[in-house]
Amino acid sequence: MKDDSLKRFDRLIAMLVHLQSRRVVKAQEMADRFEVSLRTVYRDIRSLEATGVPITGDAGVGYSLMDGYRLPPVMFTAEEAGSFVAAEKLMKIFTDQGLGAHHESAMYKVKSVLRGVAKERVASLESQIKINGSHELFHPDTPNALNVLLESIADKRQVALNYKAMNSEELVERLIEPVGLVNENNYWYVLAFCHLRKANRQFRTDRIHAIQKTDLPFTADHQTMEDFRHSEEIGEKNKVVIRVDKDTARYISTGRKYYGFVSEQMLGDQIEMTFQTSDTCNAMARWYLMFADCAEIVEPESFRQRVLELLTQARENLQIRSAKKPVSPPVPHI
Repeated sequence: MKDDSLKRFDRLIAMLVHLQSRRVVKAQEMADRFEVSLRTVYRDIRSLEATGVPITGDAGVGYSLMDGYRLPPVMFTAEEAGSFVAAEKLMKIFTDQGLGAHHESAMYKVKSVLRGVAKERVASLESQIKINGSHELFHPDTPNALNVLLESIADKRQVALNYKAMNSEELVERLIEPVGLVNENNYWYVLAFCHLRKANRQFRTDRIHAIQKTDLPFTADHQTMEDFRHSEEIGEKNKVVIRVDKDTARYISTGRKYYGFVSEQMLGDQIEMTFQTSDTCNAMARWYLMFADCAEIVEPESFRQRVLELLTQARENLQIRSAKKPVSPPVPHI
């Protein structure tokens, strides 16, 4: 019983911290986070109210702390403090210059309240963690792209872009209404309504050559990010089936999700994988070439032909390169 009481006490304190971190917190959100029932959440909220914590809101709507009420400074555990180091290193790689500077400033404030073992742990780990980025996530001319986009989403103001699409050499001016940001396949994507195309589109941040927030308000209340992505997923898809050697299959299990992986089954020494994808001509065909010597295409024939086209072009390029290579004169015998 004593252990149960301590567990509940820890949960009440964690709930109080969670309420302070957000303007409104739904009961279901707390139930999911603390792995308890909604009934337990309602009971805990009443307990906090009974101790004098000014909580406003109702079941089914959400709860919030009364304006002005704040907890005293939070004490971090040594393990929590250690996690800040990894988070700071990741932020430097996966955010742009503008947002990274804001995070660095915030981390100085966090570190300033650390005490004892926690402070020593952070100091000892800072030089022992290194993260290398594989490629540039932002164009050099847009060092504050993420910051502008986040402000736009929060303020519901349109953003002007100079954007270069993958298959174009020209910059095109776009006026967009950002819905959200997604980091996927090691790139940042902006999900937005595009005024030029009059439709929802995705924009990769490294292809944004100029960005500026405008004073123009959004023209509509846009769907959530989940709805936005779902509307993209229900577009026309093509079924692709490939068979991959077992030893190779384990090395591509992570990357395959980006190409519409659906299911797999064991067939002797091979694993048959089924995909539903909207881009068989470029993205998936080029991905398949990475391990084509250890795999075979079951269907469709159009996918097989596209891979053959890419292989033929690669062979021609290699032959051209070989023909242009100068032949060294024979070395005379002495």
